[in-house]
Amino acid sequence: MDGYGDMDPVTGAVKPAMKWKEDISRKFQVYLDKSAPHLALRWLGSLVAALIYCTRVYYLKGFYIVSYGVGIYILNLLIGFLSPQVDPESEGPMLPTKGSDEFRPFIRMLPEFKFWYALTKAFCVAFALTFFSIFDVPVFWPILLLYWVVLFALTMKRQIKHMIKYKYVPFSVGKQRYTGKKPAEKASSSRD
Repeated sequence: MDGYGDMDPVTGAVKPAMKWKEDISRKFQVYLDKSAPHLALRWLGSLVAALIYCTRVYYLKGFYIVSYGVGIYILNLLIGFLSPQVDPESEGPMLPTKGSDEFRPFIRMLPEFKFWYALTKAFCVAFALTFFSIFDVPVFWPILLLYWVVLFALTMKRQIKHMIKYKYVPFSVGKQRYTGKKPAEKASSSRD
């Protein structure tokens, strides 16, 4: 509340519409926070949203401009997800380049949760846009698809070259554990 637009100037009470908006926003944030640890379920929900959108576009046989816009937006999100937070090209070498360098974990420019949230929101907004005929611009969709594939290939090629040049991998599976040296019991037990 900023104190000016949220309160009634005569009574000083909070406007009901603003209170309702804050309550809805707070409840939505609670559910969003509760979904954070459930990685597989979140992505499954996003996949369902994407499939619903694609099915609607397929049956309507239109809204290719909206789909192209979603594709470009997803490509932009993917680049942020695969890029380090501090670019070694402009900021200097921040990632270790030798075995003796200090270990610095890979920190993404766009964290996974924000990537998921923006992607899901994009498909929901695109689905909502399919209900308005003004966004159904007639285009020859194979050209849009070909242009997007070429743009994707060129962008990923550049990103992969960047990853190879600065020796970073944006993916890690699970928590890494140190197991230590294996005991030499097997060698002594085989002599017995």
